[in-house]
Amino acid sequence: MMIDIQDKSKCCGCCACVDACAHQAISLKTDIEGFWYPVVDKEKCVDCGLCDKVCPELHIDELKKNDYPKPAHTMAAINKKMSVRWDSTSGGAFSALADAMYEQGGYVSGAVYNEDFSVRNFISSNPADLERLRSSKYLQSKAEGLYKEIRELLRKGEKVLACGTPCQMAALRSFLRKDYDNLIIVDFICRGVNSPKVYRKYLDSLERKFGGKVVYVKAKNKELGWRNLTRKVVFDNGKVYYGVHMQDDFRRGYHTNVYCRPSCYTCQYKGFPRMADITIADYWGIERVDPNMDNNIGTSMILLNSNKGIAFFEKVKDKLEWEETSFESVLPGNIALRKPIEPARIDRKSFFEDLDKGTFEDVTAKYFPLSTPARSVKRRVKDFLRKCISLYSMYHFSFRAWSNFIRVNCRKNTLSDFKAGHVIYTMPSAVFDLHPTAKIILNSSITYGLGRVRGLRMPTCLRMTENATLEIHDGPLTRYGNGAYGLCYGAYIEIVNGGKLTIGQGAANVGLTIMCAKEVTIGNGVRIGRNVSIRDWNGPHVIINDHYRNHAPVHIEDHVWLCTGCTIMPGVTVGEGAVVAANSTVTRDVPPHSMVAGSPAKVVKENVEWY
Repeated sequence: MMIDIQDKSKCCGCCACVDACAHQAISLKTDIEGFWYPVVDKEKCVDCGLCDKVCPELHIDELKKNDYPKPAHTMAAINKKMSVRWDSTSGGAFSALADAMYEQGGYVSGAVYNEDFSVRNFISSNPADLERLRSSKYLQSKAEGLYKEIRELLRKGEKVLACGTPCQMAALRSFLRKDYDNLIIVDFICRGVNSPKVYRKYLDSLERKFGGKVVYVKAKNKELGWRNLTRKVVFDNGKVYYGVHMQDDFRRGYHTNVYCRPSCYTCQYKGFPRMADITIADYWGIERVDPNMDNNIGTSMILLNSNKGIAFFEKVKDKLEWEETSFESVLPGNIALRKPIEPARIDRKSFFEDLDKGTFEDVTAKYFPLSTPARSVKRRVKDFLRKCISLYSMYHFSFRAWSNFIRVNCRKNTLSDFKAGHVIYTMPSAVFDLHPTAKIILNSSITYGLGRVRGLRMPTCLRMTENATLEIHDGPLTRYGNGAYGLCYGAYIEIVNGGKLTIGQGAANVGLTIMCAKEVTIGNGVRIGRNVSIRDWNGPHVIINDHYRNHAPVHIEDHVWLCTGCTIMPGVTVGEGAVVAANSTVTRDVPPHSMVAGSPAKVVKENVEWY
């Protein structure tokens, strides 16, 4: 009997039937939704029935078996190589598994982007290919040819680690028709695969918006944190797009369940037993299970489902920091492990018809807008109540705190915006000595004196003399984030002689000192440790020397880390992404993405990336 797709929900698009046909009688054709389905050329077909025999949808009961009815072991794991973990979707478990297979001289298969950012399955014995294989794509990948290639390798005695969606890995088992000792099957918890056609329309919309061609895509970028679910897209003109969670049009449609493959809504590959030796996924909820395994860079969940999977993990575990956890702990954060997604409540047929007629922006605005008027009103009310609760939690019934808040934010020369939340949140320990002509410009907010220890009488001071300026600035969303500035207790900031201090989004720990008489600029995403000193002048003292600079501007660029006890002297520029080591004294410019240490500080490492 030949393959004949009448109900699209009964075809997962695994492509196993194409590989099984020895007469090339089956080809793939896409429908209006952009998903491919097998079509049989009846003139070439000999009715051998192989396509039916390898179809996982038709043989799910035979395939859904393993050594254990539920995972034998559940692990929380992170890759020991920070660069790998940073570049991975979660904790870098797949990379560790792949590395172990490459070290044995084996092959690894997974999904890679094509030039147009569609996705295909790919197999390689070259470790250099791991960077392409790493990270989830969240699109349906075309596996045509993969199963035959894996079978040929296995028959030759080569070792293979195959990774893919649960339906693809079930298809592989069905295609092979026997178990191979030299094969490790890895699947991942799959919510559903999205339409390649819709994704291409989405990228086209971004290219129009940013005026360039897409050259790089990261479906889950971590520069704004693992939990923010940020999509990063880079264009050939140098522009960068960061789509954060539901603010991203494509992700909003995905989580609205609009354009997943029809079979995903009735997925048969959920639950247990798993059909793979090893299952990997994000360990959502790890902060409650084991906080030591979580720092918002990503943590992997690993399920060992078979004896073969357990044995292979023994070869991998030295590449990971891992802890065994309970199986029950992973269930609340991974609903897709147990059941399929619900169909969207919108007219799916109309959606795809409209997509053919217009742009992705058009259908986004129509079918899943960022906010509706009703939601907008509800959100405004919630935001107002949240602000009120936040203020009460900070100030309670402290008269001094409330009076400071009103006095500082309602001054004539404080340009605050209560509606937008651009205010100075003055903690009870904060002290202000502000000349009437001193100007405070608030394009974002700042919490002044955060985290004071109860009973500790260490004030947080801001002194501004005549014509001095403090500006808290905001900007577009970047890799460095955007949000309020958090200034911990014990800071002393002095702006004198008409100087200007400009601060972006970031945070400063206890005991920061800033002396500004000319110009000090602190960019976005700057992290400042304890007892750091930044100054653009040395007070009224001078050294009688032709080359001596008593005051000179200081510029600290975006995403700089100033570690505990370091000092930034006048005239210094600290380049983007640089790290200044603890207790260093910086007297000259620091190159971007470098680490400096010592007194005076010198470059000790180049090409530094930090989170």
